[in-house]
Amino acid sequence: MSQNRSSVEAVVQAYFDGLYEGDAEKLGTIFHPSADLRWVEKGELQVLTVPDWLDRVRKRPSGKAEGKPREDFIVTIDRSDDKTAFIKVRCQLPPRYFTDYLVAMKLADGWQIVSKSYRYDLRE
Repeated sequence: MSQNRSSVEAVVQAYFDGLYEGDAEKLGTIFHPSADLRWVEKGELQVLTVPDWLDRVRKRPSGKAEGKPREDFIVTIDRSDDKTAFIKVRCQLPPRYFTDYLVAMKLADGWQIVSKSYRYDLRE
């Protein structure tokens, strides 16, 4: 099981690196193409496909390029078996500070994120 945990943690590290670096290709390798992102905005559920999100990542300046501080960490990994993980993480792209809930599954090609739901706080 520790081998599986380290594999899940490697996917999460690639997620953190891709977010901070603004690397849509890196993020694209760890998200399943059918995955989506979900959040609530003004009381309404918002849903964004991974391809549309990756386009947004390509167009925005990265935290790394802007010299913004980086802080990201795994809060918890909840495993129901050796092929499914629910991962809570915290990360930031100032002025947004995120709590992300990622569902990862071990597929034929290895671990991939199949769903992301999140919330964020705006801070000055």
